[in-house]
Amino acid sequence: MDKSFEQAVAEIRARDARYAVAAYDFVRTGLDFTVKKTGRAVVGERRSRHISGQELCDGLREFALERYGVMSATLLKRWGLNRTDDFGAIVFQLVDAGVLGKTEDDSPEDFAHRFAFAEAFVEPFRPGIRLRQNAE
Repeated sequence: MDKSFEQAVAEIRARDARYAVAAYDFVRTGLDFTVKKTGRAVVGERRSRHISGQELCDGLREFALERYGVMSATLLKRWGLNRTDDFGAIVFQLVDAGVLGKTEDDSPEDFAHRFAFAEAFVEPFRPGIRLRQNAE
């Protein structure tokens, strides 16, 4: 019998408690958001859900900003997510637990240093930034 997502996360966290349960939920829900947003084509009778580490990082950034807005940076930090490398660590923990799949070409390095969290989650909410964007 396959284990549930919740069981897998509990087992992962028993070995490695760096990330809050909410971080795993965020990555899983953000992955679904990203797959839907990319509109992957149907391959045969099955939809190809595979996305690259870069696509997932970008999707998680967009998902966080859409869902949590100005609170994104605070929440991600509270959950132990401080760098895109953390997204990759969670993905590969879930791969190792059998919850997510990967291709031969996928690696944790695909998530390394993709963007700075301060630029991604704080800068968009600085007062001057909004005014300049609205003026265009």
